[in-house]
Amino acid sequence: MSKVSKAKAGFWPAVSAIAGVGLMAGAIGSAAVASDETTEKRLVNATQETSNWLHHHRDYTAQRYSPLNQINRSTVKGLHVAWTMALGGIEGGGIWSHGGLEGTPIVENGFMYVTDGWGSVYKIDLHGGNGKLVWKMDPRTDHDWAGAVACCGVNNRGAALWENLVISHTLDGRLVATNKDDGKVAWERKVADPDKGEVITGAPLIVKNMAITGVAGAEYGIRGWIAATDLKSQKEAWRTFTIPGTGEPGNETWKDDRDSWKTGGGSTWVTGSYDPQANLLYWGVGNPGPDFDTEYRPGDNLYTDSTLALDPDSGTIKWHFQHTPNDPFDYDSVAERVLVDVPFKGSQRKIVLEADRNGFGYALDRTDGSFLWATPFVKKVTWTRGINPETGKPIEYDPAKSVQTYDPQVTLNRKNSHVTVCPGHNGGKNWPPTAYNPDLKTWYIPVIESCDELDNKETKPSDWKAREFFTGGGPVVKLAITGSVTAIDITTGKVTGKHETTYPMLGGLLATPELVFAGQPSGELYALDAKTLNKVWEFNTGAGINAPPMTFSVDGKQYIAILVGLGGAWDKWNLDSTKGLEKIAPGSMLYVFGL
Repeated sequence: MSKVSKAKAGFWPAVSAIAGVGLMAGAIGSAAVASDETTEKRLVNATQETSNWLHHHRDYTAQRYSPLNQINRSTVKGLHVAWTMALGGIEGGGIWSHGGLEGTPIVENGFMYVTDGWGSVYKIDLHGGNGKLVWKMDPRTDHDWAGAVACCGVNNRGAALWENLVISHTLDGRLVATNKDDGKVAWERKVADPDKGEVITGAPLIVKNMAITGVAGAEYGIRGWIAATDLKSQKEAWRTFTIPGTGEPGNETWKDDRDSWKTGGGSTWVTGSYDPQANLLYWGVGNPGPDFDTEYRPGDNLYTDSTLALDPDSGTIKWHFQHTPNDPFDYDSVAERVLVDVPFKGSQRKIVLEADRNGFGYALDRTDGSFLWATPFVKKVTWTRGINPETGKPIEYDPAKSVQTYDPQVTLNRKNSHVTVCPGHNGGKNWPPTAYNPDLKTWYIPVIESCDELDNKETKPSDWKAREFFTGGGPVVKLAITGSVTAIDITTGKVTGKHETTYPMLGGLLATPELVFAGQPSGELYALDAKTLNKVWEFNTGAGINAPPMTFSVDGKQYIAILVGLGGAWDKWNLDSTKGLEKIAPGSMLYVFGL
């Protein structure tokens, strides 16, 4: 039976069939305690709940900063493992040998909600200084169907809270609403379609009464989108395509006669941010498709590699800024957007920050998208001579040209079909989130320091087939890859520090008043001094870290939590560039540290 007919025959279970999916594994003590209602007001004012971590990025700004300071420069040396909990989701599927952990736990009033790579949700009671499983909800994701087109890896980056429900995604394209108290599925709906190569790996963002969903799959030639589900009606509120169709603004930037926009990529797989005062949603858009054959898709290829500001009520794009037009390098601009209010050149500005895969950190005015500054955060950039300080575009960008040539020596095209370029296709920064310290006005970036060899393959329309890679070439990764935590003063746009790391930064960061927490794929969780970036504490978890740390407090005590288990694309395609990581075994463990 084909997957299409399988779906029609009832592959997507009815609500009555899945209502019992919540597994009351270890239902203990406080499992019967009624959960707090997560209201719109609480979500807007999440920064005021200092003990909690209510959003994927803690609050709508995506700063990933917590003011909790029991664990500080003086006390961090006493940080130790408080407790651990083994999770599931390590099994493989499709083209992947195993799952991984890339999620950020959500904490609300002494209870944690965390996901594994296959989208199971765990509720954990945090009271009493240890963790007790309250329930586990297994959405029964089709491993092989979704895993065959999961680019890149069996991943789920976390859940969200709304009223008395936990809202989560599955790799096979569903949005699932689970009752907080008993772990039973209240309802679900299909949002993405793996039949087209679409999967969902990002955490939902709750805005008003809507769950905002991004999609992965640009490498399969999908047409990207951002979609909103009305959580009250359980129906789609809007869907905005990131690749404009015929007659829509931006479609004219696809200048071919083969309708390449229909397979134009533009995925949106990293959770965005929201400004309630401006009522604007900020989201990043990924690479065009095919990734490496720009001559197949002449033009700037909007809205790929762009920052979008959208009206959350309608999905209307209010402004955009494109970072790498006609991208030949797979330089997604899909990263989280960090919202800050700071003085800049003598006046207070509302800024949106993005650390782009092209190796530059950008600051834009978030009210209108106007360019403020860009600075390289990697040690080596060869694809361009720099960013035009007036326009924010690469210096070589020529709006009169349909196919861009950045640095001629390294721009991949059909004549220049084998190049070495820095940063590599994994980007100067990939999906792992940055963190920002508002007191120090310092932005911390988890960096991949790399160069890549790339090959071009001339693409033909007949090359596109649903659920098959559509890339127009690809990397020949042979060069050593390292990493760093890089600090930028956002009032000046200048790099102020760099903590070098043996391996690339494949997790993300957490900022507290005096510290920055980060993990390594070789297993070390560590803390850096927020001012000097000197390492002040380290613990080896014994397995690869592929997720960002977070912090919370319960019963008056602060903790640091992180998911540990290397998955994703790295150990499938990049181990030749990171000697030693081939020895890191798969894992699926939640670590919680306290004083």
